[in-house]
Amino acid sequence: MLLLNIFANNLLPILLSGAGFILGKTLKIDSRPLGRVIFYILSPVLVFDLLTSNELPINRIAIMMGFTVAGTLTLAGLAFLIGKILRLERGPLTIVVLTSMCVNAGNFGLPLVSFAFGQSALTYASIYFVTSSLILNTLGVLVASLGHMDLKQALRGLFKIPAIYAILLAILFIQTGWILPEPISRTLSLAAGGAIPGMLILLGLELTRFEWSRDLRTLSIPVFVRLILGPIIGLGMAALFGLQNPARQAGITEMSGPTGVLTAVLATEFELDSRLVTAIVFTSTILSPLSLTLVLYFLGR
Repeated sequence: MLLLNIFANNLLPILLSGAGFILGKTLKIDSRPLGRVIFYILSPVLVFDLLTSNELPINRIAIMMGFTVAGTLTLAGLAFLIGKILRLERGPLTIVVLTSMCVNAGNFGLPLVSFAFGQSALTYASIYFVTSSLILNTLGVLVASLGHMDLKQALRGLFKIPAIYAILLAILFIQTGWILPEPISRTLSLAAGGAIPGMLILLGLELTRFEWSRDLRTLSIPVFVRLILGPIIGLGMAALFGLQNPARQAGITEMSGPTGVLTAVLATEFELDSRLVTAIVFTSTILSPLSLTLVLYFLGR
């Protein structure tokens, strides 16, 4: 009964993404315009609003970023090791590493942390989200490209992530003690409030691209790494970095999430097996409530 309550109170609201899925299937809506609004406006506004309203010191931001990088690299390494043991070929092995290291920290993770643990934890989750975006746009791109992409081109992509500038601007405001005029502050809070519902709708729209794959062996590795090893590695990294609630709750929850939908974009861009990648994204997302219910129960004790 307790696990059912945890699912209903924290994971069931995420099924709002189902509305986006139905909308995308029935009206054939293009997800790109909404994605751009969230990426360039709502997401950075949410990050700025969370950091300035909670006034996290720089050292806590740095610790959370270190936790994210260390956990992500560990999961990528474990996925690579499992793939090598199973003697996967280069293409499937690349997909396994890419989909194991890239988590849906935004569209899925931020709403979940918000529902489960509230505003304070959401602040730390936003740092995880930004850091994971940095990893996706650097290491993720390099993995997907299999070494044939210019490193400078990948690094230039970092400067196109608005949430980075939101963090830097928030740090400036925190350090100087500057306060936004109330009309601007209210406007930003209003925009930040629309970010999470928008992310959920976008998640549903993105999942309409799902295509099944018969390569069940390769598909199962990232699902296992993300949903089973993710919480275990998150727990260990939280102890290593000394994370305490609510940072611990946010960090472990984010690291336990399903594969991010942006991996499908990278797969298409770099001519990987997009059908396999979308199957991994869909399967890990659908199965994640089962593992995350247990994670939330453990973190909420």
